[in-house]
Amino acid sequence: MTIAEAQTAEDGTIQHAVVRVRKLKVPITLLAIVALLGLLFLLAPAHGDTSYRLAESGAAIKLGSIEVPAQPAIWISWTIALLLALYSLLRAFSYRPTPIWLSIVYSILAMFAFLTWSGAGSQAAVPVVGLLAGSLSLAVPLIFGALGGVIGERAGVVNVAIEGQFLLGAFTATVLGSLTKNPFVGLVGAMIGGILVASVLAVFAIKYIVEQVIVGVVLNVLVSGLTGFLYTAVLADNAGALNSPTPFKPFAIPILSEIPIIGPVLFDQTFLVYLMYVVVAVVSWALYRTRWGLRLRAVGEHPKAADTVGIKVNPTRFWNLLLAGAIAGIGGAYFTLVSVPNFTKDMTAGLGFIALAAVIFGRWDPIRATLAALLFGFAQNLQNLLNVLGTPIPSEFMLMLPYVVTILAVVGFAGQIRAPAADGKPYIKG
Repeated sequence: MTIAEAQTAEDGTIQHAVVRVRKLKVPITLLAIVALLGLLFLLAPAHGDTSYRLAESGAAIKLGSIEVPAQPAIWISWTIALLLALYSLLRAFSYRPTPIWLSIVYSILAMFAFLTWSGAGSQAAVPVVGLLAGSLSLAVPLIFGALGGVIGERAGVVNVAIEGQFLLGAFTATVLGSLTKNPFVGLVGAMIGGILVASVLAVFAIKYIVEQVIVGVVLNVLVSGLTGFLYTAVLADNAGALNSPTPFKPFAIPILSEIPIIGPVLFDQTFLVYLMYVVVAVVSWALYRTRWGLRLRAVGEHPKAADTVGIKVNPTRFWNLLLAGAIAGIGGAYFTLVSVPNFTKDMTAGLGFIALAAVIFGRWDPIRATLAALLFGFAQNLQNLLNVLGTPIPSEFMLMLPYVVTILAVVGFAGQIRAPAADGKPYIKG
């Protein structure tokens, strides 16, 4: 809803005009979630205590576990979350946006209430370190895919082919990693696989001006069929030689890995996770602080203006799309060089589309997209934890959980967002 205010001079001319926007999508989403949680807690009340395990066995600092009384903790957290949602609604009616701190605190409280309800009376404790570490592990390929999506769409090309870049990256990483028994060679192979998919997308979308979304979908289907055929025809019968890559091993960073809770989560990881930290930092800095980032954003926002100042729009888009493919290919390598040391058909399971959702939810910003990918990774890992805790929720809903969170995030929390102005629009010089 918008309201226009104006001051009119005596001659009838408008001297000053202000347009205020009332954004209700976020507060309505917050209220809907807290209402659903309240209904769940009323219909299936929790009994007993919930145990939270703060450190795993073998940790340098033993924190032990804490017991939380389920009913008081649930309703106190729920009440505060409700108040935050009402405050967000009040701000919206006052034409003020919901601050990001409110959404973060609300999410933590709602998740704490839900986890406490899920683990109430269970013999199993909620493993805080395991939950966070598993969420990060599941989010790593999503983060690489989201960064590739951000770069491609900032350049003006809709990168729907992230799923294909994941798949071919995983496949080439497996083959080259198996032949050389070197995970770094497999990583290079994954980047090449991602570049191959991106180059096909770039040629058809930029040179031949084919509808970008259609090209991306076709590439995903093509790569799925191609890797599935090669797996059946080549890898299945030669698993020892071609489908057994040497994976990256985790290694702890001294001192940092001994920090309680966050140390084992962030600093006892594999090379690809540490590489992810670097790539996120570099892309986030370079996009807004370097000539490369300025030109990338220019061809995605105002290609004609960029052309007039001497920037070659289509070549810039082409090469940056290849860079995006290489980064997404690294995400594909994570599947076979870290998660599972072998390739199987369609092993990415549609996560490329979740990465694309993280791009949208993150408003085409590297840091926001990374946080969105972490949220989706947490939702995936939460599905596994709830099964362990024996939560009385149908298993079918557990499988739906990551995608439900994705839909809620993109539709609800994203608010009114705007893609780069020239995203998906081919540029024809002259």
